[in-house]
This record gives sequence, C-alpha cells and structure tokens, in this order.
Amino acid sequence: MSQKSGARFTEKQGHYLAFIYTYSHMFGRPPAEADMQRHFGVSPPSVHQMIVTLERNGLIRRQADIPRSIEILVPPENLPILSWLGIKPSKSL
Repeated sequence: MSQKSGARFTEKQGHYLAFIYTYSHMFGRPPAEADMQRHFGVSPPSVHQMIVTLERNGLIRRQADIPRSIEILVPPENLPILSWLGIKPSKSL
C-alpha cells in the first residue's frame, strides 16, 4: 500500500485509479460512474462510494455537478497496475 509520492491507497483503490487513468488515456475523457460499474461488475452505490472515498482521501478531484470531471491527483507512475502492465504514463494527462 505504500507509494513513492506519499499517497496511500488500498489495492482496490489502486485498481479504480488505474482504470480511471487508462480509460481517460484511451477515450480522452474520464469514465462515467456507469462505465466503472460495468467494468468492475458492482452496483451503482458501490462505485459512487469508492469515488467519494478516493476524493475524500485526496487521490482524485471532481467538479461539483459536472459529469466525467474526475482528475487523478496521484502520479501515474505510482499506479501499481500500470507498472505491472508495462504501460508508460502519458504526460498529457
């Protein structure tokens, strides 16, 4: 659970962060909560609670009442799944 930047997150949180990063990179915009629900196979309240938790822990930032406004605050190189997959973080995100 320890990351170089000092940001701390669970393995599950890391999976959500990596998904958000990868989706944003692939589609040019952050995922909707429905996209995460489909990907992780969980209920809408589960996804929403995870997003609230990530935001409360300072791992993401959102703009109120603006869909798809998730911004990851963790350096991409600290996302564990990305290093495992060998994905090179894009500087454009």
